Amino acid sequence: MPTPHISRPQFPPGYADHPHAWVSWEEVDRKLSDAINYWFCSVRPNGRPHAIPKWAVWVNGRIYADGSPDTRHARNLARNPFASVHLESGSQAVILEGRSQELRPAPELGAALAQEYARKYAALGYAPAPDSWDSGGLLEITPYKVMAWNSFTEDPTRFVFDSDRSDEADELA
Repeated sequence: MPTPHISRPQFPPGYADHPHAWVSWEEVDRKLSDAINYWFCSVRPNGRPHAIPKWAVWVNGRIYADGSPDTRHARNLARNPFASVHLESGSQAVILEGRSQELRPAPELGAALAQEYARKYAALGYAPAPDSWDSGGLLEITPYKVMAWNSFTEDPTRFVFDSDRSDEADELA
């Protein structure tokens, strides 16, 4: 995974005027890896937003989520591949923006995904086989930007992976 460029998100005056700390990428990486529930946000064909909690895994710097391509969020992402993924906490936030694609993983990646799903979800009754996605049903989201904080006014941090996607105008909260 490439090393992200680290900077401050831009907020209107009065939101986080004097931050003095940073969130490390290692901490964000750990939170993305350890999360159980991820909120996926996509856009319906009529432009309305759609959000849904999903089980997913973070492997090799990407989010992978499986399920039927007939679900609303999968159909939304097939039409418009840009997605936002948020972890559950609002006070210790991790907000990822990225581009999705349907994927049929190579055997090595399929094995790594199955292992990670089993680590996180076997106790909850879900542990897919490495070849579960050979016929489809797997989404891969590659991040281009992540915002994170442990204390909004003290350490809001932005990680950018693709400078072509870091639209400054989109940053104002």
